[in-house]
Amino acid sequence: MGSENKNFRTPGQLIEHLLVERGWTRRTLAVILGVSEQRITRLTGGKQPVDAKIALALEEVFGEPAERFLALQKEYELAQARIVTHPDPGRATRAALYGDLPLADMIRRGWIEADSVRDTEKVERELLRFFGANRIQDIEILPHAAKKTAVHEAASPAQMAWLYRVRQIAKDMLVAPYSPDAVRSVVGKLRSLTASREGVARVPRLMAECGIRYVLVETLPSAKIDGVCFWLDDRSPVIGMSMRFDRNDNFWFVLRHELEHVIQRHGLFAAMLDAELVGDRAGTGPAISEEERMANAAAADFCVPTSQMEAFIARKAPFFTERDVIGFARLMKVHPGLVVGQLQHRTKRYSLLRDHQVKVRDIIAPNAIKDGWGDVAPVDE
Repeated sequence: MGSENKNFRTPGQLIEHLLVERGWTRRTLAVILGVSEQRITRLTGGKQPVDAKIALALEEVFGEPAERFLALQKEYELAQARIVTHPDPGRATRAALYGDLPLADMIRRGWIEADSVRDTEKVERELLRFFGANRIQDIEILPHAAKKTAVHEAASPAQMAWLYRVRQIAKDMLVAPYSPDAVRSVVGKLRSLTASREGVARVPRLMAECGIRYVLVETLPSAKIDGVCFWLDDRSPVIGMSMRFDRNDNFWFVLRHELEHVIQRHGLFAAMLDAELVGDRAGTGPAISEEERMANAAAADFCVPTSQMEAFIARKAPFFTERDVIGFARLMKVHPGLVVGQLQHRTKRYSLLRDHQVKVRDIIAPNAIKDGWGDVAPVDE
């Protein structure tokens, strides 16, 4: 009877079967292979593993593929290992923490205090503090953690770490009592600031005066976060911005986007974590929610009134000269960079008149609560 349909647990069992089929003894096989009978006994008894060399020799003798002997050997060794190896329930947890969190960057940024990621005892103690957990398995980024921060869209571990940092800083801030009417009225004041690069300097004070905790936190690698809106309670809105792109058009678009979330009370029960709002990948992800559509529309209309922008494009397309853009920006009472940003987004020509998109982080940073770019925001634990 052939060996094709028989189930063998070890290569030794297969060898024994093949010997019986042929009516051979172990001594016979030893003579054929030119090895000792003791070695054949060890092979059939599972005391000596079948290696590639002996598997090839057995293939020549019995006509059985060498791969079959080797596969049985690996299966046997794995089964033996399972018997003596005790599962480590913490291994999957460590894989999630050390594999998914940008720990080296969190250490460098001063979010957790440790000499390196190799100092696992201190790193894990610091992660408990950072995420406000009592046990490692309760750290929120882990799949089965009981505590979960409500986030409107699924967030990566790096994005969750950034969100936690924004929350840490926001909790310590002192601002005026939140006023929905003040937030709505501040939009007009902000619009008047868009005409010059220097206008961003007044934003942190205006946010604080209407009761919004406004924080700048540099993003983490791969997070691709632009901003977030959430509430510490139903009277304490928070806006966090990463300034991932240091450009005036990006700044005003993201700020107005997050303000619309506040005005509409989005993020009250689930943080509105906004990634890739702008740039050449903006709008390339899954279909956006109605909340994000509303915020995008409000932000675009704030930068340049939508009807006016569409009329300008209809008149000038496909050629947009610098002179025309500057003249249109002056008519709209905004900096030319805001017009350029809208043109780039609508035409997908992201190199168009890029020189008019000016940097603003150096202007707003001295007036804002910020974390990153070489600075660590003080946080009371």
